[in-house]
Amino acid sequence: MAGSGEIFIGRGSVPQVLRLPLANRHGLIAGATGTGKTVTLQVLAEGFSSAGVPVVLADVKGDLSGLVQPAGPNPKLEARAAKVGLEGYAPAAFPVIFFDLFGEQGHPVRTTISEMGPLLLARLLGLNETQEGVLSIAFELADDRGWLLLDLKDLRALLHFMSETAREVSAEYGRISAASVNAIQRRLLTLEQQGGEHFFGEPALEIEDLIRTDRAGRGVINIIVADRLMMTPKLYVTFLLWLLSELFEDLPEVGDQDRPKLVFFFDEAHLLFDEAPKVLLNRIEQVVRLIRSKGVGVYFITQSPADLPDDVLGQLGNRIQHALRAFTPRDQKAVRVAAETFRPNPDLHTAEVITQLEVGEALVSTLEATGAPGIVERTLIRPPASRIGPADARERATALQASPLARRYVEPVDRHSAYEILSERAARAADAAARTAATEARGEAAAGAPARSVSRSRRQSSLEAVAKSFARSVGTQIGRQIVRGILGSFVRR
Repeated sequence: MAGSGEIFIGRGSVPQVLRLPLANRHGLIAGATGTGKTVTLQVLAEGFSSAGVPVVLADVKGDLSGLVQPAGPNPKLEARAAKVGLEGYAPAAFPVIFFDLFGEQGHPVRTTISEMGPLLLARLLGLNETQEGVLSIAFELADDRGWLLLDLKDLRALLHFMSETAREVSAEYGRISAASVNAIQRRLLTLEQQGGEHFFGEPALEIEDLIRTDRAGRGVINIIVADRLMMTPKLYVTFLLWLLSELFEDLPEVGDQDRPKLVFFFDEAHLLFDEAPKVLLNRIEQVVRLIRSKGVGVYFITQSPADLPDDVLGQLGNRIQHALRAFTPRDQKAVRVAAETFRPNPDLHTAEVITQLEVGEALVSTLEATGAPGIVERTLIRPPASRIGPADARERATALQASPLARRYVEPVDRHSAYEILSERAARAADAAARTAATEARGEAAAGAPARSVSRSRRQSSLEAVAKSFARSVGTQIGRQIVRGILGSFVRR
């Protein structure tokens, strides 16, 4: 139904297509729960894959794993295909690679603390401005000393060192309060209890591994398993934001092409903007505006266009709006906002139709060949060729075994980094202090001085105190298995 440079979405009064040369102008899939957003996302993912465009998407409910299997016999799907004029409809499976931050249902995904940077980490930890300042000092201190920050134990060790040497560090970098350091440490502990220790470390995810095609030239669909991840929304949104920023920073400029280099679907997009500080919102807007020149299209999935800031919404050229409810004044406002984002159709009362759409129907407006927004059309969405619903455990396991990345990210790597450096430094200082105390005791005994108990509290130098305190802190961590994970550098470059 669509040409080689188009993805067929469905049919209104005329066929509705997404033009691949304009697919990096970003897009929006919106609608209330249960109105068909997930199936629409699935249809677009299939279309991009068939066109040779790799896809990254988060599967928050598990339903999108069905992309790895062809649709079974289904008279309803066949009837829908005939109704929208989809010729040659046939079930098909698509090339899928599963990733999982917890390493349970997909390849493990990791990044380092340094790559994540202080701004995203502060967002993840929910730090206030003062605490974020202390965290920034920690990153600067580590950079100046050449101490690698790879995982959570590295950052904890560094923060403890800063607390014990606060006077010296404050004199060089600015005031550090013990309360702020303690608050950050507590947040790190909470993050670790939520499974955060899985996300930081090495080997870190290589962005090139997300930009693959199979032997038939179809784009690989990279599915981030996110059903468990969604239980910690801040972690979910920070991970996707890190991934998006890594794409922005690592990919070269390519300009306009006949199709995107990669398409990124950001589900539950409202979480990205909820309570985000102004500096982060500005950065998100900048990334969305500029990443299209890297050949990346970003598609937000949420309930209402009103969930997104106007500056971001204005950059989304391809829009698919499923039904919205209008039971409350707030709902009615959301309907008006959604209607106003479309190029009007004189034959369609957009605000009224939004509340009348059936499941599988949507208002569609995509960019025309000239780059102008198309007139909005009430559209029946085409059926997907892959399974609607999740793959089972055996099917996932088969896909993982066939993955070209099957062995690359399995085993974590623990390089010599800040934790080991500071542990060794503390051990050397404690050993030197012990030798000094022993020498003094022998000298007093040789001089015939009365035997005295050389108590630690009296003999300990300030350096020894720091060393012993640090050694006690990091010593409790020895022997713990370090399974690391993922999040990324956002503003440090």
